[in-house]
Amino acid sequence: MKQTHLLTLERRISAERFAPYVAASAGDHNGALRLYERNLALSAAFWEVLSDVEILIRNAMHDELTAWSLTRYGDAAWYLDHGKVLDGEAAAAIDTARRHAVASGKDESPGRVVAELPLSFWRFLLAGRYERSLWFPCLRNAFPGLQRRGIRRDVHEAMRSIHLLRNRIAHHEPIHNRPLAKLYDQALTTADWVCPVTRQWIAARSRVPELLGALLETSRGR
Repeated sequence: MKQTHLLTLERRISAERFAPYVAASAGDHNGALRLYERNLALSAAFWEVLSDVEILIRNAMHDELTAWSLTRYGDAAWYLDHGKVLDGEAAAAIDTARRHAVASGKDESPGRVVAELPLSFWRFLLAGRYERSLWFPCLRNAFPGLQRRGIRRDVHEAMRSIHLLRNRIAHHEPIHNRPLAKLYDQALTTADWVCPVTRQWIAARSRVPELLGALLETSRGR
């Protein structure tokens, strides 16, 4: 690329944001731009996978919470928290989600509320503080593939990794220097705990393995 064009792109990307790519490319600015482009492609590919996994997990957890709430309290709307199980942070997230769900004048529905709840909400429902109140009574049933092979902590740690990677991508941060092969396997494993069929569908469409291979070849060629 012409030097003037490269300088323009660096300025538009910002020197601060571009600097880690320059450092990773041993000062080669053209190499840094190629790495930046590969990072963008990987981020987009991972975003597809993580979006599928997030929707799969939240729907599975929502289904189990709905059945549990209906049985225990006679109301399918578990997010109304009739038993006062949820902590203040979770309750605040639900209040925000309920407001957003009806902001456009639509009627509130469980599906609209669930769609407004962030990934962090579902991650923290799997934390140790909910082991007795939610995990054993219902949430473990959302991960049938985990039974006899793992515990709540395994799901929570996987969700933590997925959440952190998703946030890095959302904020346009570098991910090329993360253990991406491990994170990809972890995302697919988590999906498999919920539904093997969906896991296979996610993997069959994913561009991540091909892009990871290209990144590895580029690294070897430096």
